[in-house]
Amino acid sequence: MKQTRYSITKGDLNLKNTTAALALLTGLSSQVQAQELNALVWCDHTDPALIEPFEEQFGVTVNLKEYEGTGAGLSIIEQSQPGDWDVLVIDGIDVPRAVEAGILAPLPKDQLPYDTLFPELVMADNHEIDGQVYAISEKFGYNTVSFNSDNVSAADMADMTRLWSGDFAGRLAVYDYYLPVMGMIAVGLGLKTADLKVEDLPAIEAALIALKDSAESVGDIVSSQTAIATGEVEILVGGGEFVTAGLTGEMPQLDWVIPDQGAVRWSQSIGVFADSKQPDLALEFVKYILSPEGQARLATSSCYWAMPANSAAGTVLTDEQMRALRWEDQAAYLARAQLYPAPDAELDAAMQDVWTRFLAH
Repeated sequence: MKQTRYSITKGDLNLKNTTAALALLTGLSSQVQAQELNALVWCDHTDPALIEPFEEQFGVTVNLKEYEGTGAGLSIIEQSQPGDWDVLVIDGIDVPRAVEAGILAPLPKDQLPYDTLFPELVMADNHEIDGQVYAISEKFGYNTVSFNSDNVSAADMADMTRLWSGDFAGRLAVYDYYLPVMGMIAVGLGLKTADLKVEDLPAIEAALIALKDSAESVGDIVSSQTAIATGEVEILVGGGEFVTAGLTGEMPQLDWVIPDQGAVRWSQSIGVFADSKQPDLALEFVKYILSPEGQARLATSSCYWAMPANSAAGTVLTDEQMRALRWEDQAAYLARAQLYPAPDAELDAAMQDVWTRFLAH
């Protein structure tokens, strides 16, 4: 970190012009404050390879707090003081929820790389409210099926319903996040994630319980990735390139596929807190993350790899990295994937109840 040190001499304190002295102190305080930026993020933003170039360019320290799941993020915000946070990374479908809560500030659309954003990632219905842009997509991928190709073939994974048929009992793990996994099952059952109703949940729950009967474990990103990487399981339900892409160099047998029925697409977005004490610096951070260099670093973060939202990252990524991310296949994948379910309060509570029963089964 580059730090600027200030000293005020006895002579400074005896300045006859009190107004000038106060102005000087206020200016120095502002500069000292500007040396830190506080960001509430997903784990991929904690990679020093991503953060340090920004810190060096602006002479600041970026303080990062990692969370997983929008509910956990909102809980942190509720327990914080206004101005504690400057930058927020959030699930793309939950941006309207954050805007309604007054958490996010408008962003200047003309300073963001919309001309090179993958069109499907614009997500205007989620990011723009009353003509104002409040967040922008930064990274995306798919909750689908990861597998060890030494023991399982892509053809085995073509029909998603086989996952809960009992054919792979004791050979699979499940990612512990109710929205994508229940969304996947809905897709496998021929339902539209955008149109889910409480009446659809019994069929989804029946498939979930059958899936649990075959599962060796249910865990978060790290434990799920560990389970398939160590050979504890051969299949990860809810996995995808974010689990396997960063490991393909050392473990080329780890693969992922989108079943015939489709998959669920996730996307993460970034925005600036409405009560940020450093709104200009926070915007610079957003612009850095969306730059080709920032996008390439984010896409290949040590926590997990996934596709950058800005296609201009292709000018920075290596051919090997683009192959691991399946860059050339994205048009077909995007066409076959549905967004996460975005339930209202009633449906969300019912889905969480189903997931609790699944975990307890």
